[in-house]
Amino acid sequence: MQHVYTHHDMNLYGDIKLFAGTACPNLAADISNYLGIPLSGRDVILFPNDNLFIKLHKSVRGQDVYVIQTTSAPVHRNLMELLIMLQTMRLDSAGRVTAVIPYLCYSRSDKKDKPRVPITARLVCDMIEIAGADRYITLDLHAGQIQGFFSIPGDVLSAFHILSAYIQQKQAHMRDPVVVAADLGFAKKGRNFAATLKVPIAFIEKRRSGNEDIPEALTLIGDVQGRDVIIVDDEIDTGNSVSQAVNLVKSKGAQDVYLVCVHPILSHNAAERIANLPLVEFITTDTIPLAKQKYRLLKDKITILSVAPLIGEVIRRANQGRSVGEMFDE
Repeated sequence: MQHVYTHHDMNLYGDIKLFAGTACPNLAADISNYLGIPLSGRDVILFPNDNLFIKLHKSVRGQDVYVIQTTSAPVHRNLMELLIMLQTMRLDSAGRVTAVIPYLCYSRSDKKDKPRVPITARLVCDMIEIAGADRYITLDLHAGQIQGFFSIPGDVLSAFHILSAYIQQKQAHMRDPVVVAADLGFAKKGRNFAATLKVPIAFIEKRRSGNEDIPEALTLIGDVQGRDVIIVDDEIDTGNSVSQAVNLVKSKGAQDVYLVCVHPILSHNAAERIANLPLVEFITTDTIPLAKQKYRLLKDKITILSVAPLIGEVIRRANQGRSVGEMFDE
């Protein structure tokens, strides 16, 4: 007898169960609110010996589980918490486990660019898979080839359409705007961002010395004279690069300067450095939570756009077995 498939049959992995680590509680809550599904209970305990212990309040047997945990600072605490949570779901016989990682740590260590160095991004991907993830969801990887480090399927999303939509609302009041890619490695994504806004693009050529995260901005390729400038990058860490970029375009006659990035890492005194730049606005997302003291420094300049609706919709479509590409007309 031929089986007639019903809607229930399509739900192969059970109901959505959302779990949050401790790294990005506000984003996890916003994803929960978007989906109308409460975050499931769990205990995360740090023992005196600095070991982590995780216990679920209820069974996830046969369920479609999503573990939301960004891996920003403290990186090793947050990464280990993610790995332990994934293994907890696997050992409790979850039907499917998806690691939702808004920001993936070690994404700059993506190749052997000199002798005797590791490819730590590959190691992180291996650990996530071995810990128990069947799938992953992440945003704007620093290098596209990191997708190939995973042997499990995943959705690599981009927040740039959220950022570009916000900029488009401001374009009518801008003076002959131009997008500036913060470095040549970001040229392709920068070009796509400029194409979305229908504006020209310029590039900053820079070089790094050794392993030090102190680049030297060398050359501006393109024209910014008398124009409003939108400097774009995927992440801002120490703020050295963007500080040099802002000062360079201003020295070349730029008018108002806007700074745009997806991941606001803002390590050390980066927030103070950006706060002192001649910026009209710093536009970013909530893939990494901003500490209160950093927000206070930047509050007059910063705009934080939420990626929760994007991630929430992808979770819903993944659970229903629907295309994610349709969201972007792909």
